Amino acid sequence: MWKFTVRRLLIMIPQIILLSIIIFVLAKMMPGDALSGLIDPNIDPERIEELRHMHGFYDPWHKQYADWVGGLMQGDLGKSFRFKMDVTELIGQRVVNSFWLSLATLIFTYLLAIPLGILSGRYNDSLLDQTITTYTYIGFATPLFIFALVMLWVFGFMVGWFPTSGSVTPGLEPGTFEYVLSKINHLILPSLSMALIATVNTVQYLRNDIVDTKQKDFILTARAKGAPESRVYNRHILRNSLLPIAAFFGFEITSLIGGSIFIENIFGYPGMGQLFLESILLRDFSVVTAVTLLFGIAAIVGALLSDIILSLVDPRIRIK
Repeated sequence: MWKFTVRRLLIMIPQIILLSIIIFVLAKMMPGDALSGLIDPNIDPERIEELRHMHGFYDPWHKQYADWVGGLMQGDLGKSFRFKMDVTELIGQRVVNSFWLSLATLIFTYLLAIPLGILSGRYNDSLLDQTITTYTYIGFATPLFIFALVMLWVFGFMVGWFPTSGSVTPGLEPGTFEYVLSKINHLILPSLSMALIATVNTVQYLRNDIVDTKQKDFILTARAKGAPESRVYNRHILRNSLLPIAAFFGFEITSLIGGSIFIENIFGYPGMGQLFLESILLRDFSVVTAVTLLFGIAAIVGALLSDIILSLVDPRIRIK
């Protein structure tokens, strides 16, 4: 097992290097730069050009890339032109919110998807199965940003059960009980909105795998031997059918990254997704490259976790 983990970690190194090159080159191809449209038009254009030369905007891309990587190795992600602060500090303020949003979304996703998938698969072709399948079809057809807007309008504005923006009520002292409750209250609606859409994939995977596993020879043999139905489902069907859930865990992380960009901007939630979109619109090059690189690394790590979890839960897999 440890050999497989070490080998996968070594494979990650060239993946991250290639990812960093692609991100850097694509970011440099963005029209304009951090000084475009953000400086008082009364400032002498020669001064603007001087600033561009001073910050190395006209250096060859490979030199800029080498300087950027050198900063990364020292923990220096550069300075944000928009927020006038170090990118490391800026990301540190936002990444905590994104972490809790992703964690809450994952919890809601699996709390909903696993029971629904099990019920749909166990009682396939029943009215319950048709109802759950209809929900998944609607989920597949509904864009995340449309669904999030509807959730915000209904539960945020019409019913008023949840806040409509921010991550905490202003004025509360960090660490107090009221502060924690406010953080949770601000977290529920965006995470639940993303989870209700993310659930449909897992429900379908689990449902289809249970229906397929019920027809396998070893299940028919277990029933022929008189094994109780509960034991057949719990020890044979579910044990085998839950494997795809582990296999797609990394893809769940990747989908969370993409979904958070929409969710955080719709709900005004100050996380990495909102920071990413703001930085693109403002051409804040240092922030764009740093956030995109972190998103890419998170997706690579998610794939690694999927491989490790799958090799642990499936005894049929033998990786030397």
